[in-house]
Amino acid sequence: MLAGKEQLQKTPEAALAQLMQEYGTRVLRLVTLFVKNRSLAEDITQDVFVKVYRKLPDFRGDSSVKTWIYAIAANECKMQMRSWSFRNLIFQSQVDRASEKSVEMEVVGESEREQLLAQVLALPYAYRQVIVLHYYEDQEIREIAAILGLREGTVRTRLHRARHMLKTALAAEEGGAEWISTSR
Repeated sequence: MLAGKEQLQKTPEAALAQLMQEYGTRVLRLVTLFVKNRSLAEDITQDVFVKVYRKLPDFRGDSSVKTWIYAIAANECKMQMRSWSFRNLIFQSQVDRASEKSVEMEVVGESEREQLLAQVLALPYAYRQVIVLHYYEDQEIREIAAILGLREGTVRTRLHRARHMLKTALAAEEGGAEWISTSR
């Protein structure tokens, strides 16, 4: 695993290849959970690594490489979510295909995880971000704050509210929200 800037002192192409190999799948999964569309997530992931390549000389090593790449991914998702085409075209096609299962759900295969994932994806974007980063990507509050450019208190508040939303939604469906009551 890359520790910091000293690991990126190779040629930019070699460093990018190493970063893509190590983080490509993780970034794709993260972006897919953020934007809820696999093909769009693949495009955004490509854009993320293009930006990583362009910004490699500017990487100062103030944060871990993973945090830096996740911050770029989160910003790319945020820009995409704000775009007119996403709100007016992609979202409409998502609504039309609401009955289809996502690739992620098919892979998971367990009804409880499918139910939980569906509820996570139904959260508003700001809350979905913190849940995905905290529980799916195992990031600490401090790291999430750095990735999203927020204060730690804001991340804690969003995480608390997101847990509450999930607990309420899951309890309404089955009463199966015991996992949320334990915080890390």
